[in-house]
Amino acid sequence: MRPILVYTASRLGLFAVTLGVLYLIGVHNALWLLVISFAISGVASYVLLSGQRDAVSRQISERHKG
Repeated sequence: MRPILVYTASRLGLFAVTLGVLYLIGVHNALWLLVISFAISGVASYVLLSGQRDAVSRQISERHKG
């Protein structure tokens, strides 16, 4: 269960940091702020969190094997 929690917390943290940075640089429209933050954090997590994603995948496949 731990890899799933770490990955989820990392994704949420990355989203929060992206949201904060975009707000500080002047994106104040709530809809655009969420959309841009979601897109940037999604791409960043694909690159930065690949190791954690692999750990989650391993844990899930081990559960299904028995």
